[in-house]
Amino acid sequence: MAAVVQGGYGSADVLRLARIARPEPAANEVLVRVRAAGLDRGQWHLMTGRPYLLRLVAGVRGPRNPVMGLDVAGTVVAAGTAVTRFSAGDEVFGFGQGTFAEYAAAREDKLAPKPASLSFEQAAVVPVSGVTALNALTDAGHIQAGQNVLVTGASGGVGSYAVQLAAAFGAEVTGVCSTAKTGLVRSLGAAHVIDYTRDDFAAGARRYDLIIDIAGNPALSRLRRALAPAGTAVITGGEDGGNLTGMGRQFRALALSPLLRQRLTMVTPRQRSADLDRLTVLIGTGAVTPRIGATYPLDQVPEAMRYLQAGKARGKVAITI
Repeated sequence: MAAVVQGGYGSADVLRLARIARPEPAANEVLVRVRAAGLDRGQWHLMTGRPYLLRLVAGVRGPRNPVMGLDVAGTVVAAGTAVTRFSAGDEVFGFGQGTFAEYAAAREDKLAPKPASLSFEQAAVVPVSGVTALNALTDAGHIQAGQNVLVTGASGGVGSYAVQLAAAFGAEVTGVCSTAKTGLVRSLGAAHVIDYTRDDFAAGARRYDLIIDIAGNPALSRLRRALAPAGTAVITGGEDGGNLTGMGRQFRALALSPLLRQRLTMVTPRQRSADLDRLTVLIGTGAVTPRIGATYPLDQVPEAMRYLQAGKARGKVAITI
């Protein structure tokens, strides 16, 4: 099969299209004929091997699994002996292994039936970013109707879902983005939009019950200035958290939080079919719609990665196979 592989860590130049063996599903896995995959910032981290702590899991000298990709949408072509939920011909979406390829293996408990209202491209950009946003708002943020919620990086992959979900949960949402993306963020359901090139979200009079901090790497002191006295800040991103762990702010937030009335926390990544099912319900009601900023074919994944790295994406980037 055709697949995008990386021979080592580095820039998008390490990525290439190759012919490799088709994976064999384990007993609790299905083999998916990939129709589309999603590109997220996590794939950039795996490509570059930064932060360096990541290499203890992914591979010290180079990636143990050379095929990139986590988001997947496609059709089941074979099922392992222990699989009970899916069979050949089922259309699914969720989390796979090496999904920038014509075929990918995926665990049964990390997949869900593809929403009928979505194309494969739309479904493929939901799992990583949609589940992260959902967990940040509900599990970590304990969002409640009527709250004032601030979302930084509101036009990106996770941010575009966080704005829609927060609005669907009854919050008054403020999104932070660049000038060119203010229209998009308003269309997602934000009641207020802050252009970070002109205004500082922490300098205004408004205080927020919940902040979902996805981009920009603001200092904890700045987040606290924008928080209500008993508010919660959930850190889900920030690309400058240090080359060693990449999570310097998150660790400092967790250490500081017990000393404060305000609550500072982070998101624990999860890959569960139950979260996909929750998103499917919201997609079915029209409360959440995947936003695809660009689409690239499989042989142009390096170009897609450069596009993502340049910060040009509005919503998610889809890879079509």
